[in-house]
Amino acid sequence: MNQSLLFTLDGKIELAEAILQSANLFSTEHEISLGYLNKQKFSDGELCVDFTDSVRGKSVFLLSSPNTSDAIINLALAIDAAKRGGAKEIIPILPYFPYARQDKKDQSRGPIGAKVMAEIIEQRGATSVITFDLHADQIQGFFNIPVTHIEGKHVFDSYIFETIKAYNHNEVVLCGPDAGSGKRVKRMRDQINKRYDVNLNIVMIDKTRKQANVIDEMIIIGDVKGKHVVILDDMVDTAGTLCKAAEVLKDAGAKTVTAVIAHGVLSGPAYNRIENSMLTELVISDSLETIEEQKITVVSVAQQIGMAVSASINNLSYEALKSIKTVY
Repeated sequence: MNQSLLFTLDGKIELAEAILQSANLFSTEHEISLGYLNKQKFSDGELCVDFTDSVRGKSVFLLSSPNTSDAIINLALAIDAAKRGGAKEIIPILPYFPYARQDKKDQSRGPIGAKVMAEIIEQRGATSVITFDLHADQIQGFFNIPVTHIEGKHVFDSYIFETIKAYNHNEVVLCGPDAGSGKRVKRMRDQINKRYDVNLNIVMIDKTRKQANVIDEMIIIGDVKGKHVVILDDMVDTAGTLCKAAEVLKDAGAKTVTAVIAHGVLSGPAYNRIENSMLTELVISDSLETIEEQKITVVSVAQQIGMAVSASINNLSYEALKSIKTVY
């Protein structure tokens, strides 16, 4: 039996073990187990990564959500170490893709940060990538290697359906918080309709932004009076925009406002804002380290990532596996 190894670069052992459980549940010929590595940081800030386990001839999965400069360097070093150690395949698992918001040039002389990250990962020696709910679909095109992109609808659809069951589904609407969220909201609506035979209405929020993290105006397109609103988005950072949206929706007559967000960056005043906001609940994934507080619920991405890992090592179709929901 060929062996594959999964290494966690940011210490998320619980997530790594849950991914392994899911991956081995769907594996047929290959075994994947947890590998171990050493990370060092010298007094001048220099980093080093080396593997305790041999990786020669093996498929190596590197679990990381590199949202800091050190984490990005550790990922690049780990890919290089695996390549020099003779790994057969090197597959970073990135539940959170770094610099994803920089998916295009916003300034005439600005960078495309997501493209820079893709080049670092690919040029170091990654043979493919598994990632979760990218900020923009075009980021997949920044790579010249296979990318398995797990959409948020496969992780959050059952949670949203459980929310819907608590109310009359005619009173529940999905909400896109900006013009760019239209595809995400429609995909979730279609997913829930396909899996649960429930048809939900959609409303959108049109917002203008003076500068980063500062909203000028929000206008609701659609009717939310007497409705239970579920906001869908890919990322919540300082939570200023999200909490403002909840306030606007409540002022327009919404009964409750729940937010389902793929990545909980939650920097600066985010936790305090959420706790004191009009939000009933914020549902996020465990793609990043998050403190689960009174209004914050965390849903794991482990099962869907495990399916992607299994598909990779067993030469199976992730498209065929990803719609399966298994409770274990």
